[in-house]
Amino acid sequence: KAAEKAAEKAATKQASGTAAASGHDLEQYPTDAFLLIVPGGLVVDESRIGRLQDFGAREWVEQFADGRTLPVPGNDLRPLVDELLDMPALPRLELPAELRLEEVRVAPQPVLTVRAPQSKGFSGARLRATVEFDYDGVRVPSSSTRWAVVQRGEGRCLIRDRDAEARHMALLSAHAVRRVVDPQRSGHDVELSSGQLGPLVRALIAERWEVRADGKEVRQAGSIQFRVSSGVDWFELGADIDFGGGRIAFPELLAALARGDQTIRLDDGSLGVVPEEWMEQFALLEQLGRVDGEALKFSKIQAGLLDAMLAEQESVEFDEDFLAVRQRLANFDGVEQASEPEEFGGTLRPYQKEGLGWMQFLQEFGFGGCMADDMGLGKTVQMLALFQRRRETGLSEGPSLVVVPKSLIFNWMSELESFTPKIKALEYTGAERSQHLEDLTKFDIILTTYGTIRRDIADLAKVKFDYVVLDEAQTIKNSASQVAKAARLLKARHRLALSGTPIENHLGDLWSIFEFLNPGMLGRSSAFKASARDGDEAARGVLARGLRPFVLRRTKGEVASDLPEKVEETLYCKMEDEQQRLYDELKAHYRDSLLGMVQEQGLNKTRMHVLEALLRLRQAACHPALLSDEHAESASAKLELLHPRIDTLLEEGHKSLIFSQFTSMLAIVRKELDERGIRYAYLDGQTRDRQAPVEEFQNDPDCGVFLISLKAGGLGLNLTAAEYVFLLDPWWNPAVEAQAIDRAHRVGQTRNVVAYRLIAQGTVEEKILELQKQKRELAEAILENEGKGGLGDLTAEDLELLLS
Repeated sequence: KAAEKAAEKAATKQASGTAAASGHDLEQYPTDAFLLIVPGGLVVDESRIGRLQDFGAREWVEQFADGRTLPVPGNDLRPLVDELLDMPALPRLELPAELRLEEVRVAPQPVLTVRAPQSKGFSGARLRATVEFDYDGVRVPSSSTRWAVVQRGEGRCLIRDRDAEARHMALLSAHAVRRVVDPQRSGHDVELSSGQLGPLVRALIAERWEVRADGKEVRQAGSIQFRVSSGVDWFELGADIDFGGGRIAFPELLAALARGDQTIRLDDGSLGVVPEEWMEQFALLEQLGRVDGEALKFSKIQAGLLDAMLAEQESVEFDEDFLAVRQRLANFDGVEQASEPEEFGGTLRPYQKEGLGWMQFLQEFGFGGCMADDMGLGKTVQMLALFQRRRETGLSEGPSLVVVPKSLIFNWMSELESFTPKIKALEYTGAERSQHLEDLTKFDIILTTYGTIRRDIADLAKVKFDYVVLDEAQTIKNSASQVAKAARLLKARHRLALSGTPIENHLGDLWSIFEFLNPGMLGRSSAFKASARDGDEAARGVLARGLRPFVLRRTKGEVASDLPEKVEETLYCKMEDEQQRLYDELKAHYRDSLLGMVQEQGLNKTRMHVLEALLRLRQAACHPALLSDEHAESASAKLELLHPRIDTLLEEGHKSLIFSQFTSMLAIVRKELDERGIRYAYLDGQTRDRQAPVEEFQNDPDCGVFLISLKAGGLGLNLTAAEYVFLLDPWWNPAVEAQAIDRAHRVGQTRNVVAYRLIAQGTVEEKILELQKQKRELAEAILENEGKGGLGDLTAEDLELLLS
């Protein structure tokens, strides 16, 4: 009745919020202060109901609830007090002076003891652990409720520091370690996954915890002593690894790192914690080396990488042979310029001479390398200078194979004729190429395409080439592709890759290129790509240092002092079968209809027909869709040449202008840029606000391309953000061409400008280019006097040449 009355009164006064359960500090009362004490943990007086915190001592509360006392004989007082003090479920005691012990307060030393499941060891899914606190040599379980540790022999008791213990336990919670609800029943205090163990142990030891595993000390890593010794064509890396007295074999450590283990079993049975930095520092070692007994083996070609991987280690012993190779690689920065060969038909710029010297450096070592200069810096010219040097010095042994995209075949042949006319070159492409297989060794250079080596690898793999060179080598960046596999099967004394793409931004794609250049240098493909992922800065740094001698990368800005302010170059492109057929049909039609008309009526009377014919042929050379919408999906040789170069320039961070006098051609380019998600600005005669696209191109770093029609953009535009200019359908008046190029190359431009004219091979464009060299005024008249009357000195013979 008293309880019911008190409960009703408490509810009426809404006093339950003042009970001890509200989270307020505990209040102490004598046991006879309450009307009712409920075994479930409630106390009731006349005005309140509250929770009882009895520290698990319900029996003691019941013993003294009615004010009873417990008489004890004098001889038993001290033993009883000692027993009471040591009982886990007893509140603080107030003792008479003669029975008191000295109360000593010491900082608790936390101890974590981990137990592994017998079936799985410390790589098992769940691990169990107990937490104890060491008070001056006495360990108290974290789950114990005792408030003191009695040491009667020393006349003292150690008072537990509950606040300090709570702070230590909070560290476990901060690492997501799960606390067990009933430790006394389960026999352990916390549970964690094997993946949590390494980070947890590192954190606990940093906070001065003692950590043990299955009764043995968990050891922190100590020192590592590396040793590098040399063999005939390999280097061997060994290491002595100390874990505070425990040891582990080097390959075992690397295997554990490869698995992602953060703890390892040492030779004395104790557990070692792997430092986090080792995960980054040594991951590449296991992936690039080959385990051989107690050491790792690396090939001679990996000397630079091995040196870079060990650069940050405090203790490494190198033998004399490795030191010698290391020194030669270190001298890479001092590679001397090499002058162009005597019979080379051009003059190399200073940075190109350095490129030639670098290729000779690789040649001396027997290494393959990747020249990754910015587009427009003359990678082809530097390569041809090397071929000419080997020919003049008698070093070449057999033909060299140059593999290029199909669209670049003609440009290579043209450069060979210009710079190295005495080199015998063969174009190994097309349906009739098999007839040349027996004659390959009669030539100095074999030019072929990536598609051809993929199809003919069974035959080409039988030939031992002097050099194999891959132009636009990013073509094989997918190591699983058939063309990449074919390239790796080619046999050569020397290998080079040319690429305008800044490959240091694509380390994950490097493996395939370097597996072609220096097989085995970067280890296993999957392992290398895992280490070279974008977020692994440590691995990227090591790879960048180790690969530095094998990658030559110069930006246009770095060699600006060696470049003229303006570079103009003609790029030839070969039309695919369908475009060639359409062009040939159109040419035959005009040839049949025009030549006779001109002979009968003269040029003046047929002027409009001639201009129309030349216009239509020029359109056919640009894109079949300019002739008819039904050819909208047809291929265009110029676009096949243009788009890879635009992609490269965008990756290099350069901006480009693309000019055409045909807005329909710009529309096709525009559509493809939209499909590829490339930002661009656009300007033609219909554009009302001319300033808006100009400002967008000049100021927006994400806008890297500006499409401009000739009539709209020939004058009055200041586009100094551009460094590259593409003339899709050249107009043959040099002054007009200069006006377009000078949109970028004008006052305020601080960078060198490179301009490309795209010429369709075997078309009227190429023929007029020939005429331009002979009769500049005639060439200007043909295309600049459209609709103005007169064709200058054009003769019937000239027209026949144009239509031939």
